[in-house]
Amino acid sequence: MKLTLDSLAAHLEQRLLPAYLVCGDEPLLTAEAADAIRARARTAGFTEREVHFLDRGSDWDDVRASAGNLSLFGSRRLLELRLPTGRPGTAGNNALSSLLERNDPDLLLLVLTPRLDRDAQGAQWFRALESHGGWVPVWPVEADKLVSWLRGRCRRLRLEVDEEALALLAERTEGNLLAAHQELEKLRLLAPSGAITLETVLASVGDSARFDVFRLSEAVLEGEADRALRVLAGLRSEGTEATLVLWALTKALRDLWGAVSSRGGAPARARGGWQRQSAALDKAVRRAPRLSFRALTLRAARADRMIKGRLQGDAWDEMALLAVDICGRSAVPAPRSMFK
Repeated sequence: MKLTLDSLAAHLEQRLLPAYLVCGDEPLLTAEAADAIRARARTAGFTEREVHFLDRGSDWDDVRASAGNLSLFGSRRLLELRLPTGRPGTAGNNALSSLLERNDPDLLLLVLTPRLDRDAQGAQWFRALESHGGWVPVWPVEADKLVSWLRGRCRRLRLEVDEEALALLAERTEGNLLAAHQELEKLRLLAPSGAITLETVLASVGDSARFDVFRLSEAVLEGEADRALRVLAGLRSEGTEATLVLWALTKALRDLWGAVSSRGGAPARARGGWQRQSAALDKAVRRAPRLSFRALTLRAARADRMIKGRLQGDAWDEMALLAVDICGRSAVPAPRSMFK
């Protein structure tokens, strides 16, 4: 039986299969799925747990012996097998297939592996497990779904987080769900009331970074290139995350585009301390006709790729060019592509 992370909880409430396979390369989600199965097993009386780490060259005799031995107190047992390569070899294939065919009501099998490719899914042991038990494949959360995932996590933690704060969290933790989970746990401590704003997220990074990021945004919107470069240099020297700095610049760019696109070209008024920059937006809107928003977007995308190691170059230099471009004082030709 093939299960998903979303359907696993409902499935476990209704029944407990004799075997489960949890496979995937996302540590947080695979660990949570395995924890849910272990918890359900304990409530069903599987109070003993044995863990075996196995690979292609391991001796499976210990596993067979463990499965065949009766518990000293006659309790039910959870036999957990961790396969770092996902390929147990011939001996492991035979041993797993034999265990699954036994259908012992006092033995629950939990197999943990990394993501399995098509060949691994064609192995005899995999087909036997899928036939007698449940298979839970775990897939990474794509970048465009990360905000939605964070929103769901916040509901579970009873946190009320505004959209700007979620967007910043997503940018800072993309590709690392464990870090995202830890950030939410930290935010829950910082805001006992459960209300998380953009300022709360920035405060968790550090007060100095928070205020400098605000000053950087204000400087580029006001067109003060020299001041923006000084703030940018200060952020770099203090070890501020490049991702956070780029977020501040792109946020300023989005605010400017929103102001230009609004009816009559008037700056959009919005809530929050971050957007109390009406005067700066007024100045930016007046010089907006001289700016190429396409070129600015490409420059921001290039900096993002540099930060992630997908494009050669210094992301801080690219962000300095972006800041100067937003100020309307471009000194380097605008990029024609984000890839070079």
